[in-house]
Amino acid sequence: MPARLRRPPRRAADTDPPGPMSGDLFWTAVGLVLVFEGLFPLLAPGGWRQAFQRLVQLRDGQLRFFGLLSVGFGLLVLALLAG
Repeated sequence: MPARLRRPPRRAADTDPPGPMSGDLFWTAVGLVLVFEGLFPLLAPGGWRQAFQRLVQLRDGQLRFFGLLSVGFGLLVLALLAG
């Protein structure tokens, strides 16, 4: 490949900082969350509206319980994927 077409080598400042999650992986995860969150209102807006109205009527403790289940399930999926 001619030298003028080659990309310059990456400098240390151009790479992601060391850590458990790179910037690309984080934004990929955010993008997937937005896709999944948008599917239900896109495909069944009436059902989504009814579900949301029922959610608004729940007490704080009930919402916290569903939040705890969601976090627990997400952590389980991540643990299974990590191997």
